[in-house]
Amino acid sequence: MKVFALTRALVDIESITGNEKQVALFLADQLRPLAERYGGSLELEEVEKDRLNVFASWGQPVVTLSTHIDTVPPFFPSSEDGEFIWGRGACDTKGIIASMICAVENLLGQGVRGIGLLLVVGEERNSAGAFYAAAHPRGSRFLINGEPTDNRLALGSKGALRYEIDARGRMAHSAYPHLGESAILKLLDVLEALRKISLPEDPVLGPSTLNIGTIQGGRAPNVVPDFARAEVFFRLVDSGESIRQAVARAVEGRAEARQILCVPAVHLRALDGFDTTVVAYTTDIPAFGGAWGEPLLLGPGSILVAHTEEERIPKQQLLEAVELYQRLVRRLLDS
Repeated sequence: MKVFALTRALVDIESITGNEKQVALFLADQLRPLAERYGGSLELEEVEKDRLNVFASWGQPVVTLSTHIDTVPPFFPSSEDGEFIWGRGACDTKGIIASMICAVENLLGQGVRGIGLLLVVGEERNSAGAFYAAAHPRGSRFLINGEPTDNRLALGSKGALRYEIDARGRMAHSAYPHLGESAILKLLDVLEALRKISLPEDPVLGPSTLNIGTIQGGRAPNVVPDFARAEVFFRLVDSGESIRQAVARAVEGRAEARQILCVPAVHLRALDGFDTTVVAYTTDIPAFGGAWGEPLLLGPGSILVAHTEEERIPKQQLLEAVELYQRLVRRLLDS
């Protein structure tokens, strides 16, 4: 099946965030014949040096299918068995790209117009491609964003709030700790306070969560440390305002909390005839900010194997996704 071969070809092009150029050029080569055959247009838009968004459209886009072309490290190439296609990006999101392209090709062959395909860089780090696209809208009224949802329409996705927490101290010989000031002990007190924050809950998205992702600091075992840093990540079910206030209280007088990222949670609507789910990860949808129309979220594959050494996508879900994207596009065009 074409969707299987295209998925493997995409997986085999390494496109770790920041290195998306080759996969963008490959996608342009795949889409150019469709643009020429069906009277469409194809654009490569430079978001940053050697980082290209790919946008194809057939008529004024009313519905745009979109996902990202970058992946997390480390790269490993594709393989397949009777049930799955394996490899970095197989489900996040090379298989989704392949499904979208095949769905668009089928729709065009059936005479459907008013559709776009927007493939962006940078989602895995800072949504650079989506922010760029948001500043250059094309009048689309609906945006079908592709992420692994096991082919169910997501009712919402959690947001993200990330901090770097820096604590400062004063070095001293560890035999005389009273002459110094331990930055690590300050940081540990702050982290304990963060763990005690009462995190918000949402009836659809569930509870907010906290992950203390990294800790570093100190000079040597026999030196009172003068510096320590932690990176913490909250998964939001709201705007994050209450957590930001709680973080400020937790660090006050002991450390500095530097906000790196804040993406609010998103609530999305259901459609009759489509199974639904709720996802705990963050997507490009907030970065688009509505500039490409009302967002919906759906894609083949499971997020539980994304970003792992076991990343894979079921072949059956790829085939189902091609049909689901066609159904969804037609439903939205009819509306």
